[in-house]
Amino acid sequence: MDRPGFTASLVVACLIRVPSEVVKQRAQVSASSGTFHIFSNILCQEGIQGLYRGYKSTVLREIPFSLVQFPLWESLKALWSWRQDHVVDSWQSGVCGAFAGGFAAAVTTPLDVAKTRIMLAKAGSSTASGNVLSALHGVWRTQGLSGLFAGVFPRMAAISLGGFIFLGAYDQTRSFLLELGRERP
Repeated sequence: MDRPGFTASLVVACLIRVPSEVVKQRAQVSASSGTFHIFSNILCQEGIQGLYRGYKSTVLREIPFSLVQFPLWESLKALWSWRQDHVVDSWQSGVCGAFAGGFAAAVTTPLDVAKTRIMLAKAGSSTASGNVLSALHGVWRTQGLSGLFAGVFPRMAAISLGGFIFLGAYDQTRSFLLELGRERP
């Protein structure tokens, strides 16, 4: 894995992901307002910075998540391949992706909690400033370890399902393209 290029792609992906995540999370806690209304309010009250609140914390969550998920996925595939004495099938790669994604989700949940707190904090509050360590400390102080891991099981389930589908499909597509390349010199 090309880590500098990979990290850069995560940073760029967050440029799109973060505004949609901010609007989605605010819509979830304010069900009476429509998505466009929430989007407009963020722009009017906080400017473009409001749409990117939590950008740093999202990147700080995504990098360790990926540094855990992808090497673990590759290691699990290698172990399974070794045990069965042939390369894993796409569905087996998906199973490995589900375990790797679930584990990465579990260990990075405190960072996800901090990101969510930062995105949902009242504008102008100390949490809204985006300091991840301060947000983590605030959760620890008020809710302890259980607060840092709030939502860990739904997060693990969702990311495990995504890991199964996306990483299994990735391996299937990769195998198909490699085979296609062998057939056409």
